[in-house]
Amino acid sequence: MNKVNELFGHSTGKRSENWQQIVEKQQCPFLGKKCYKVRKSDPDISIGTCTVLYGRPLEPILICPTRLIDRRQIFTDCFHLLTTHEPGNELHIVPEISIPGGSVDYFLVSTKDGKVKDFVGIELQTIDTTGTVWPERQRLLKEFGIDRNDEAEKSNKPYGMNWKMTAKTTLVQMHHKIQTFEHINKKLVLVIQDKLLAYMEREFNFSHLKNPAAIGDSMHFHAYLMNKQSDESYRLVMQSRLSTDADGIGMCLGLQVEARVELEQILLALQGKLSQSTLFVPV
Repeated sequence: MNKVNELFGHSTGKRSENWQQIVEKQQCPFLGKKCYKVRKSDPDISIGTCTVLYGRPLEPILICPTRLIDRRQIFTDCFHLLTTHEPGNELHIVPEISIPGGSVDYFLVSTKDGKVKDFVGIELQTIDTTGTVWPERQRLLKEFGIDRNDEAEKSNKPYGMNWKMTAKTTLVQMHHKIQTFEHINKKLVLVIQDKLLAYMEREFNFSHLKNPAAIGDSMHFHAYLMNKQSDESYRLVMQSRLSTDADGIGMCLGLQVEARVELEQILLALQGKLSQSTLFVPV
């Protein structure tokens, strides 16, 4: 069995797909443009691997965070955290806003008359791999009868999952950023796969987190599982919601890091990026 589970957003179990065309176009269906994950040795070639099979038994593991925005369900699942949103307000999804402690992947923003009324920060995280998935990708193309630009399929180099580093780095980053959100009484959501959350719960102190999540908490964890459909495709489904606050994330790590920012700074950054292209339109 080939271990590349999804390539360019398409399940490799669907052999009836036009794989020649999919590989040639190199399109990410979630972003609507060329896959941004390219080879360092050849930037013209997009890698395109969204999920791979790993573990015992083999299970689909997300390795590309963009895969999480399929159908925009993760944004819909954050609507309830816009506590001052009102009917009639417009919703926007604004990518990449910098705050103290780093940048935030997305903001779900409620606006009225072009002014920001409320927002939720949304961070995406998937597992970082060790080694390289490229030989498995090339073996898949060979199975599909597609020409390769190398002979990497002959390589026996393995790949692995960097669970420890991914989990720890993510929690440290959340601890930096949640200080900012809590200070201005806003919410931050970490969107992850259920497998990563399970690892965090085993390796870190998560016993104090609220399950189910409490809407009043500043830090929320939204975990999704990969649900296999009858047509061999996969659908992200909410598996669990946990919540805590800045002190709670500190308890997970035993760290004390402070970050503060004025609300006005984030409001100005958000309003400067509002446009028709950021307007939320359900698929």
